[in-house]
Amino acid sequence: MTPAGSLLTAEGLRKAYGPTPALDGADFSIHPGEVVAVMGPSGSGKSTLLHCLAGIVTPDAGTVHYDGQLLSAMSDSRRSALRRGEFGFVFQFGQLVPELSCVENVALPLRLTGVGRKEAESRALSWLERLEVADVRAKRPGEVSGGQGQRVAVARALVSGPRVLFADEPTGALDSLNGERVMELLTEAARETRAAVVLVTHEARVAAYSDREVVVRDGKARDMAGAR
Repeated sequence: MTPAGSLLTAEGLRKAYGPTPALDGADFSIHPGEVVAVMGPSGSGKSTLLHCLAGIVTPDAGTVHYDGQLLSAMSDSRRSALRRGEFGFVFQFGQLVPELSCVENVALPLRLTGVGRKEAESRALSWLERLEVADVRAKRPGEVSGGQGQRVAVARALVSGPRVLFADEPTGALDSLNGERVMELLTEAARETRAAVVLVTHEARVAAYSDREVVVRDGKARDMAGAR
């Protein structure tokens, strides 16, 4: 049964790669403004769950609903539009475009949806200021530190005002001090904007920023709040 008020839910997800099951009946739900940490050992299916929730990977069985709509029933163009506007993404290594400046990287999601350059870069600069990296706006990703680059990536993920932010090991390439600051800024900004955050991590110190933990093991997801 779908929890009341959930923004994004999954029921009975199954996904295999060849003979190896990555997900074997996983359930998941998240509310607006909630930060949920998805934890588990390497190879447990954490990232596969995130990719299914985001509509990047189609599960072999089970359903994913976003805002009451079945993802699998949407057209490819509709799912792509979701990932450009209503979904935001932060990955372990940022994945910024090396040829663009930092402000251009943050503005890119807006430009792809038709926002003019001046307006897009103004909004991008506002987010760089909020993430405390406005001073690197004219630099390219290769010219900034790992911590600065990851804050730029968070700004890019949030600039479109997404309703769901998917963060896959967002501090995995950072030292503990930079990782802590990135998580503070990410969760603070997400809660202010009421974005739901699906946070994939294997680190307890990162999961500590969440409201709730879901552990993926043997392809199944266990909500630790319900286990207490």
